[in-house]
Amino acid sequence: MDGAWGSVEADWKVVLIFIFAWYLMLRVWERNGTLDRWNATRVFGVVLMVRSNWGLKTLDRIARPRRFWRIYGEVALWVCLFSMFLVALMMILAFVTTLLYPPTASPPTASELVAIPGINPMIPLGWGAMAFIIALVIHEFGHGLLARAHGMRIRSFGLLQLGPLPLGAFAEPQYQELHKAPRKERMRMFAAGPATNLFAAFICLILLGGLAANFTSTSENPHVRGVIKDAGADDAGMQPWDTILQIDGEEVDGVEGFQTILQKYQANDTIIVDVKHENGSLESIELLLSDKYDYYIELGWSPTNLETLGIKQGDAFVGVEGIVEGTAGIDRLAGPFSPRFEGGVLIQVVYTPVHVVNMMIIPFELQGVSMYPVEEAMLAPAEGILGETLGLNGLLFFVNFFFWLMWVNILLGFTNLIPMVPFDGGHLFKDWIKGTLNRVKRIGKKTKLWDIHPMWIDHISNKASSLSSVVLLIMLLFVLVIPYF
Repeated sequence: MDGAWGSVEADWKVVLIFIFAWYLMLRVWERNGTLDRWNATRVFGVVLMVRSNWGLKTLDRIARPRRFWRIYGEVALWVCLFSMFLVALMMILAFVTTLLYPPTASPPTASELVAIPGINPMIPLGWGAMAFIIALVIHEFGHGLLARAHGMRIRSFGLLQLGPLPLGAFAEPQYQELHKAPRKERMRMFAAGPATNLFAAFICLILLGGLAANFTSTSENPHVRGVIKDAGADDAGMQPWDTILQIDGEEVDGVEGFQTILQKYQANDTIIVDVKHENGSLESIELLLSDKYDYYIELGWSPTNLETLGIKQGDAFVGVEGIVEGTAGIDRLAGPFSPRFEGGVLIQVVYTPVHVVNMMIIPFELQGVSMYPVEEAMLAPAEGILGETLGLNGLLFFVNFFFWLMWVNILLGFTNLIPMVPFDGGHLFKDWIKGTLNRVKRIGKKTKLWDIHPMWIDHISNKASSLSSVVLLIMLLFVLVIPYF
């Protein structure tokens, strides 16, 4: 525990020194008029708000088909309301789970708690900064489009910066027009930013699927991602990332070929496996097959479940997990949009949300990269115009670009939908409560059972919004802080 706290304290000292130096620099620029010349102001003490009129004319041109953008805003609103309540539910579940089952793993360092490229070791500076800037512009442009579609004026666009790091972007509306706008129009405007991030992430996922079609593997032989401890492969000396070339002299062609060959054997048979190690060396190993049925029974699977899966007593088990094709790295990113994805349209639709959640975990599993380096080395450009034009390095550049852009858009989209002020979700939640109370009022007035004064509606919606913000903030802080105790 002392070591963990020592690491956290060291990280925070660096962060605090940087923030203090930035604060002093802002004060100097504020006094000598530099911020005025830049059309910038200092907010929250250490955040620089830089305004610009760049993009306003483009925004007006794009927003001209107002009917289209209002329909877009309505779709965005329903998507965001559903996502907002889903985010709130996940936060509550995380809080309850942490309360009932306190984490035992080592707490994250201070740098891992902030989603800032370069500072967080899981978000690379280059890809992360590029993706954050683009995603922030997408987010604020979405707000601006809906504001203009409903006749609200935008004073400026801009960036919020902490030193060279972009913390956010903003579209600065005429605030009187925003507050006087009808509730539904205001809600569409707030929803447009995070919804545009989520839609952009979906487009990036489709593009990753298109890129996956332009990759092939350097070998038809499958490889293993992991070796199960004390099983046959481990005892024989097989290692993670080994490529399985032959079994008893028979060439192994893909995962399907591996499974076909293995069906010829039973538990307790001995086989000779030719493997290629990660370092390129070749080795023939003698491997004693274990019982697949017994292995899963020890893991807690029921005989009924194993029977459903077609696993029976005596089935041969090598003792590896994650045996995959050479294109597994890119296929994992493309998910249901990979050309090698097995499943129909229905499975594709159902699996897509699950895949999106899995994508958010990838940088934490792989320590800040989008693909295992070993699996990246197994890729080659497929025949075709795109593969021949870009080559392997060009294809991988766009894979990383679209992955990080998708990852950051998902992060921004869902973070902004936390029903807590000052996030967009907090404003949406407040207006949603007000709309719900107005509907309750109309029902009461129609049935002559009750009547609610408009001032009470404003009062209750404001109080509910403030209360939800405080409660969710306490829950969030609890989940973040409890690992240190």
